[in-house]
Amino acid sequence: MKNNLLKNIGAILAGFLFVIFITIPTDLILEKTGLMKKPFDTNPSWFIGFVVLYRCVYGVIGSYITARLAPARPMRLAMIGGFIGLIISTIGAIVMWDTPPHWYAIALIITALPCAWLGGTLFLNSRKPLTAQG
Repeated sequence: MKNNLLKNIGAILAGFLFVIFITIPTDLILEKTGLMKKPFDTNPSWFIGFVVLYRCVYGVIGSYITARLAPARPMRLAMIGGFIGLIISTIGAIVMWDTPPHWYAIALIITALPCAWLGGTLFLNSRKPLTAQG
C-alpha cells in the first residue's frame, strides 16, 4: 500500500513538473521575443486568450502523463491533479487580483478540471483496442 501511495504521488508530481517545466520556458521565450509584453495586461485580449489556450494544452498533457504513470485508477489521479491545479489557480487569482485582466485568472480556474478530465480521458481511450470498422 505504501508503495502505491508513493507511485500515486510520483504520478501527480510528474504531471505537475511537466506543466511547470514547459510553461516557464514558453513564457520566457514569448517575453524574450517581445511577443508577450510586461505588464501582462498590456497584451491584446487575443494574445492573453492564446496564453490560456497553451496552458490548457499543457494541462491536458500533464494530466495524460499523470494518468499514464498511475499504478491504478488513472482518471482518479488525473482529477486529483486537476483539483490541485484548481486550488493553485484559485490562490493565484486571489493573490494577483490587483493585476488585470481578471478574466485571465478566472479562465485558468474554470479550465483546470476540464483539462484534467480530458487528459485522463485521452489516456483511457489510448488503452482501448481498436476495433475493425466494416
